[in-house]
Amino acid sequence: MSGIMKVIVKLLQSIRFRITFVFVLFLIVILESFGVFFVHQIEQHDLIASEAELTMPTYVTKKIVEGLDTETGKVNQAKVDTSVRDFDSNLVENVLVYDKSGNLVSSQSTKKSLLPKKIDSNSESALAGGNSYLKIRTQDRDQGNGQQAVVTRQLYANGTNTPSKAGEKPVGIVVVYASLEKVYANARQILFLFLLAGLLTLVASVYLAFILSRTLTRPIEIINKQTARIAAGDYSMVNTISGSDEISQLAHSVNTLSNRIAESTEIISNERNRLHSILHHMADGVLLTNANGQLTIINRAATKLLGVSEQAALGQQVFDLLDLPEYQSVRDLIKQQRAMTVDVGQRIIEVRVSLIKNPSGLINAMVLILHDITEQKKIDQDRRDFVSNVSHELRTPLTTVASYVESLQEGAKEDPKILGEFLTVIQNETDRMSRMVSDLLELSRMDQGTMEVKTELVQLNTMLNFILDRFDMILLSPSKDLNSDRKIKIVRHIPTDQEFWVDIDHDKMTQVIDNLMNNAIKYSPDGGTITVSLEKSRDKVLISIQDQGLGIPAVDQKKVFNRFFRVDKSRSRAQGGTGLGLAISKEVVEKFGGHIWVESKENEGSTFKMTLNYVQDDLLSTEKQWDED
Repeated sequence: MSGIMKVIVKLLQSIRFRITFVFVLFLIVILESFGVFFVHQIEQHDLIASEAELTMPTYVTKKIVEGLDTETGKVNQAKVDTSVRDFDSNLVENVLVYDKSGNLVSSQSTKKSLLPKKIDSNSESALAGGNSYLKIRTQDRDQGNGQQAVVTRQLYANGTNTPSKAGEKPVGIVVVYASLEKVYANARQILFLFLLAGLLTLVASVYLAFILSRTLTRPIEIINKQTARIAAGDYSMVNTISGSDEISQLAHSVNTLSNRIAESTEIISNERNRLHSILHHMADGVLLTNANGQLTIINRAATKLLGVSEQAALGQQVFDLLDLPEYQSVRDLIKQQRAMTVDVGQRIIEVRVSLIKNPSGLINAMVLILHDITEQKKIDQDRRDFVSNVSHELRTPLTTVASYVESLQEGAKEDPKILGEFLTVIQNETDRMSRMVSDLLELSRMDQGTMEVKTELVQLNTMLNFILDRFDMILLSPSKDLNSDRKIKIVRHIPTDQEFWVDIDHDKMTQVIDNLMNNAIKYSPDGGTITVSLEKSRDKVLISIQDQGLGIPAVDQKKVFNRFFRVDKSRSRAQGGTGLGLAISKEVVEKFGGHIWVESKENEGSTFKMTLNYVQDDLLSTEKQWDED
């Protein structure tokens, strides 16, 4: 029911209904006004015609006057009755003739019941002088209510109803009663025909008004539908309303507006997408706040730097988000002209503030750029540590050489035994400085990307066996550097039924394995065992070198690949280490797409592991076919 009411209310409020209603109402008013006027005029015309028809002709009145015998005062009843009967009219119902005394002389009636019992006031006034035409409403039991015309005329001796001599008095009156039923029936018939024609005209006018309103409202509906789709973001609809009237011009303007909005929206959308892409792919974090410091935009880099989600960050105060208790308002940030440094977890973030102002200078928004300077700080610290370490590492052998040279100059060279020992120390320290400089140059080339690398397919099984055979011979032969008298044993777990081929630089990888083996031998106890393993680990090949030394503390395991880092500095320096071997090994392994790490427990030894990408069998067969070709 409510749905029907909504439809009815919508129909009543529509322009189409209003136009139809106004048009039909206007037509009804015009038709009714014209009809009332037209029927009234016809009715008045018929009444005037009936009055003329009810007026007795002069020849009849003369005969009646003769029958009244004005000279003798006697009444010729037969003559009067004959004269009355000679007056014939379709409207006449009763004809009454009274003498000057008011006595009824003669009567002619089609309805006896309508004859008055005595002279009425109208007839008395006629005897006194004057004619009258009255319309009275009768109540007849046969005909019901009706309209009756009463025409009263004076009769003078000259036979007319007007005196011919001054002072001449009437000799009688004639009263004619007539029914106006035919007159009013004719008026009703005309009124009915007029109402029928009006009804047909009304139906036709409703239809024409509907068609007319439809021609006016249909383009408006199309334009309304088009504007609704434009408001919803759909600009594909184009109206086809043609013509040169105002609505057609409006439709053309709406089409033009739709095209302009579509073009502008596309441009804005492209700019927004471009800005969004730039904003969310920036390496630096970007925060946009309103004038009150509430966050309105945050990019992906900022969420990662701050460790928050975009939904949780939006709407927060930027001071709370960055944990800046010393800043409580935008004004405080405005006063801060220099970049700020904020610690977020283990990250160090540099914050730069930029203000967005309107033309009048009022601050509308604020942009904060977050730059992660953790790595930069670390690099700066590493650079300072590197300079300090290099200075320290070079100063120690230089001090030793300088002190021994000074001793020789002061006379120690005179003793052949002391001379030999001093020269040996100077030689060892010089060799150590040479190795250190060589390692530093190697690291410098790696950092600069100028290290020469010649990759080739290498079978790791054969390569490892060859290197380990060499170390077996070194451990069996007297060697002061490796302390071979400690009886260190090398155990191999290298498969013979499966070949592992890798694409590496043979010399660089040999240098890495040599470095790891030297460290394992140096830090292994007397009679210790070094275990070397080669195996497949998922899609990579894994090399493990395990010793039984003192192990590496957990806090130092992530630092062993740093430059100049030593777990036992005194022992490493005594054995001639530079502290750069593991750093070089890490750079080389990563150069070939591998990974190197250490697993160790104190007093249980250490295991250095590294993974490399090995060549698949199908690629290897293709490579061998190329080599054969």
